[in-house]
Amino acid sequence: MANFFTFITDSVSVSLTLSTLLILIFSVYFISKIKKSPYNLPPGPTPLPLIGNLHLLDLRRQDLSLLKLSEKYGPIFTIHLGMNKAIVLTGLETIREALVDGADMFSDRAALPIFHAIQRGNGVFFASGEMWRTTRRFTMSSMRNLGMGKKLIEDKIIEELQFLRYKIESYTGQQFKLREFACGPTNITFAMIFGNRFDYNDPIYMQLLDLIDDIVILLGSPYIQLFNMYPRLAMFLKTHKIILEKIDKICDVLKTDIQAKRGKIDVNYLHTFIEIMVAKQEEERSNKDSLFHEDNVLATVLDLVMAGTETTSTTLQWGILLMMKYPQVQKKVQSEIHSVLESGRLPIFEDRNAMPYTHAVIHEVQRFANLIPHIPHATSTDTYFKGYHIPKGTTVIPLLTSVLYDKRHWETPYQFNPDHFLDAEGKFVKKEAFVPFSTGRRLCLGESLAKMELFIFFTGLLQKFTFTPPRGIKECQLDLDADPCFTLRPQPHLECCAEVK
Repeated sequence: MANFFTFITDSVSVSLTLSTLLILIFSVYFISKIKKSPYNLPPGPTPLPLIGNLHLLDLRRQDLSLLKLSEKYGPIFTIHLGMNKAIVLTGLETIREALVDGADMFSDRAALPIFHAIQRGNGVFFASGEMWRTTRRFTMSSMRNLGMGKKLIEDKIIEELQFLRYKIESYTGQQFKLREFACGPTNITFAMIFGNRFDYNDPIYMQLLDLIDDIVILLGSPYIQLFNMYPRLAMFLKTHKIILEKIDKICDVLKTDIQAKRGKIDVNYLHTFIEIMVAKQEEERSNKDSLFHEDNVLATVLDLVMAGTETTSTTLQWGILLMMKYPQVQKKVQSEIHSVLESGRLPIFEDRNAMPYTHAVIHEVQRFANLIPHIPHATSTDTYFKGYHIPKGTTVIPLLTSVLYDKRHWETPYQFNPDHFLDAEGKFVKKEAFVPFSTGRRLCLGESLAKMELFIFFTGLLQKFTFTPPRGIKECQLDLDADPCFTLRPQPHLECCAEVK
């Protein structure tokens, strides 16, 4: 990767002379600011003027750069992202001590400019304080009422599995993009939000999928990293503007549905998330301090549309890719599936208890994929942690990569190995270092739904199909390097073939 100076020159057309002047101007300010700091922050690499420690980071895979730095500076260290300080937490014990034991102090979300521009502090995923607590509690309760983790939603997943299998079968053994697997999980989230599943050819459905896909890709761009670190450079950048334009298009669809349901709601029969949100808004309309105002209703629905569609569908794609890469694992999974589902019936979530190997493979897919290496938190108050004084509002990075790839917990951390979750007798073993959904109060609120979806979709697809690379491509040629978008996705060019068993 080009170093930071080359990158910023290409991106913003800043001349070498101007860069030198800026460094000189900021050097005095930056150094004096560090010397006058009243806080006892953790140690870390010495920052350079203006750019901080960016010369040490791969902007596309910051998690791997931070993991490397932790080998020198230990489980908690300070990193300078441009002019901004961040505290990096690595290792299960340190992350758990902060996010679980110190949940009150570390539960805020870092104020990243791109997400502030999108949500303005509203919603459930990138909000902080009382806005986040109230909205999260209400969202969790609403999702449970809509069947999350219950038989009602399981039946919908099984129904959607059949539609997804029909779609895959329609390719008649010809190659197709891995992204096609996004249709199934996405429709489960949409059914909860809108009240019905979409036909895979529905133009609105296809538009939403394309917009979500584009946004997730753009959020991983180095230009967005630059915008988050130097928001004053916004006039020279355009990626964030493209994202906001695409967000507006999604919001137009959401506003249309919200408006259609407003005034037609039967409070005794609320069967979509949008209806529940609108009913709550109407209930608190006379409360001038209500947090369920128009902007928060829209932001919360948008959060579910984005997060509820990307993570599970991308994990499923990793699962299919890894089965192509390791056909011996695929055969063993299929053997177990057919031994349990002898009559050919469709899988249910309870079947996981009789399928320890399949259960282990799905967990290992999640661990290996390391879908979201970190989402920055922030301290909600001045905090004393492990002998250090961290001021309120400081960005805190719980590096999940450091847990999911920790050699102290995993025998072969950088290899796909289902035995990580099996004991000597082949029984499934829970691992405390399995934290793909994070931990603490910011634990993914859709965890139970994601687990159910992953098991039923993965098992149901392997029950019917054998997945192989396209003709002319060998298993050893399949690329397992992640494409660093907002999530870590399989490479976008990858395709597969599905042979009906």
